[in-house]
Amino acid sequence: MSRIAFIGLGHMGGPMAANLLKAGHEVHVFDLVPAAVDAAVALGAHAQASAADAVRDADAVISMLPASRHVEALYLGDDGLLARIAPGALAIDCSTIAPASAQKVAAAAAARGVAMIDAPVSGGTAGAAAGTLTFIVGGDAAALERARPWLDAMGRNIFHMGGNGAGQVAKLCNNMALGVIMAATGEALALGAAHGLDPAALSKMMAVSTGRSWATEVCNPWPGVLENAPASRGYSGGFGNDLMLKDLGLAAEAAMSAGSPIPLGELARNLYALNGRAGRGGLDFSSVIQLLARQESAG
Repeated sequence: MSRIAFIGLGHMGGPMAANLLKAGHEVHVFDLVPAAVDAAVALGAHAQASAADAVRDADAVISMLPASRHVEALYLGDDGLLARIAPGALAIDCSTIAPASAQKVAAAAAARGVAMIDAPVSGGTAGAAAGTLTFIVGGDAAALERARPWLDAMGRNIFHMGGNGAGQVAKLCNNMALGVIMAATGEALALGAAHGLDPAALSKMMAVSTGRSWATEVCNPWPGVLENAPASRGYSGGFGNDLMLKDLGLAAEAAMSAGSPIPLGELARNLYALNGRAGRGGLDFSSVIQLLARQESAG
């Protein structure tokens, strides 16, 4: 049994910490939202008054935070966690952040004798709850091997993409593709519906044809097509539109730094920005279909 500090118990972090507890690990938690901490404690976690208290004597520190600025604020500086994590411990950041931020924090960790990997995830809240996440890892191979027992408790797939920051680059590539595919799927379903087609029948055909994707088979954007999809519950839950917008913005920054053109990625970023401005920023990103379909048709 390992002693793990888990910082950030939101929609993803809470279920991930729960799966570490199920695997028999001793988990010490901190979050700015007391209710999130209480939920973890009810499952057997140990509440701590601060992140600094949580990492004391920890074998591993796992963080799941919203953005680059939160990760840098947590780990860096005289009051940051890197000044408190014991040398020899392993830090695992599962947040989705800018590759440059991941590299900056990892370099600071190495200077203090703390190994660190970036391990953003794919699989959404359902995957977090089921323990079937995919971890997309950047960092030293030896550090990844140390992390495997903990990652295995929370996920099903682990991909080592390269050095520090590579996990973030790969995650942004995946989410950029996802954002484009979801918008294109919504556009196709809206076109079919405009011509009188049944969106469910159209989706069923596409799911076994060349237009098949995660968007047609798992997170269909048309209400009522898939019972468990966010679209069928008012686009609640799932992966928020504003989170997709954040990731597409990070992808755009990464593209600029590499001089890589992403015309579809930029178009998708603008679509999700418009969707957020329309008041759907907190809804699942599949709600982008409401920019493309008649409101009464798409829920």
